[in-house]
Amino acid sequence: MIDPKKKLKGKTILVTGGAGFIGSHLIDHLIKYGARVICFDNLSTGKLSHLKQHEKNPKFFFIKGDVNKMQDLKKAFAKWPVDYIFHYAAVVGVKRTIEEPLKVLEDIEGIKNILELSRKHKIKKLVYASSSEIYGNQEKMPLQEEKSYYDIKFPYALVKSAGENFCRTYWETTGLPVTMLRFFNVYGPRQESSQYGFVIGVFISQVLNKEQPTIFYDGKQTRDFMFINDNIEGSIQALLNEKSNGEAINLGTGIETSILDLAKKIISISPYKKLKPSLLHKRNMVEIKRRVADNKKMLNMLGFKAGFALLDGLKITFDWYSDNPAIIKSKEEAKFETYKKKVWVGKRS
Repeated sequence: MIDPKKKLKGKTILVTGGAGFIGSHLIDHLIKYGARVICFDNLSTGKLSHLKQHEKNPKFFFIKGDVNKMQDLKKAFAKWPVDYIFHYAAVVGVKRTIEEPLKVLEDIEGIKNILELSRKHKIKKLVYASSSEIYGNQEKMPLQEEKSYYDIKFPYALVKSAGENFCRTYWETTGLPVTMLRFFNVYGPRQESSQYGFVIGVFISQVLNKEQPTIFYDGKQTRDFMFINDNIEGSIQALLNEKSNGEAINLGTGIETSILDLAKKIISISPYKKLKPSLLHKRNMVEIKRRVADNKKMLNMLGFKAGFALLDGLKITFDWYSDNPAIIKSKEEAKFETYKKKVWVGKRS
């Protein structure tokens, strides 16, 4: 693998969506490797508290702005020549993207803006955060970049796939180095755990509140869970490795875990081991049956392999939520609207 300290020291890197869960962790790593970082975020879902450890660091700069507005985004290029860009700004969260589908479509404007400014300012490389959502519901696993088809059913997946195509076109027509990373289920400290959040945060919050983790339908649906540190290090390797130019690459562990097993694992590392997962009659309208990454391209092209076992990553994440009780007890994150009307079909051990 490429040593980030040798390649990133002294470089200026723009991270859009840098106050979010993944973006803030990315900034932690980039600064650790000696880079100057410009964080650009409109704070619609990102939080300045994620970045408080850097507020007095002369190598860190925050700009509040909307990536979908060209005039806002130009501010990020005004002070220093930008070497690299990670474009992570987007509307995120299944519930949020379904409730505000037109807002999701606005993100296409941000993709266009970042690509055009990258071309104009001769950026050394752009990394675009795509998603495994573009694969939708497929029978054949694991999901492979070149062989699995797009299964677009919702605006979020549509925008991510459109972003990939825009990036690929800029690479082919202008020579702008780009890499599209298809994130699978990333988890870790700082991830939102409200009704607009993600399954691991939701389960941990429920367990810490001594509630049963609630699961749609039978819990046999599967996902590929990647700990945040692995996601970040894989993304940085993609930035630095020229082999990834113009490529779409899965970032996942290649390990398939059922949602029911996930709930059991979280209970097993908690003080409340007598809790049992509870199942709901209804299906989630966006429930995907199976999802696991074919990570051969990641392994062969980037020389990168995930280092955190699921249980180890869950323990780190659980401890973080335990040490930050105000987050799960806050009004916005304590009420799980999705689960208000519970229709139990029984409990499983």
